[in-house]
Amino acid sequence: MIRSGSRRKTKNPKQQRNMSGVGPISQDWEPVVIRKKPPTAAAKKDEKAVNAARRSGAEIDTVKKYNAGTNKAAASSTSLNTKRLDEDTENLAHDRVPTELKKAIMQARMDKKLTQAQLAQLINEKPQVIQEYESGKAIPNQQIIGKLERALGAKLRGKK
Repeated sequence: MIRSGSRRKTKNPKQQRNMSGVGPISQDWEPVVIRKKPPTAAAKKDEKAVNAARRSGAEIDTVKKYNAGTNKAAASSTSLNTKRLDEDTENLAHDRVPTELKKAIMQARMDKKLTQAQLAQLINEKPQVIQEYESGKAIPNQQIIGKLERALGAKLRGKK
């Protein structure tokens, strides 16, 4: 007897076994299809995407935007704003320390024989604050003026 191979063929296909020899070959799971994410709005507007859509015969909507790519709207509104600014004569400066208050603070401080730094330390403020009040550059703050009145023992606000 001559053997041509070591494999034995069976006549019934149901008796065919898989490689491990356990049972018939079968698949127990459903196929999974993985797709790319759909294109974003920006990608849809891309020139390559539009050309690809044209080649495939897809429907393409093109909309011309009003004043697109021009700066006409900004130019026209600017002229309105500049006209309004030119007509506006309102004074937008902050109030400054009046001359009487400056002189009163300096006089009271000199009478007590205090330096600006010593006065500032008495009222728990920086020396720069006293400098600004005495030079007239400060914006009047009623709390600070009240502290100065108490520290100097003089009425500063009544002369307004």
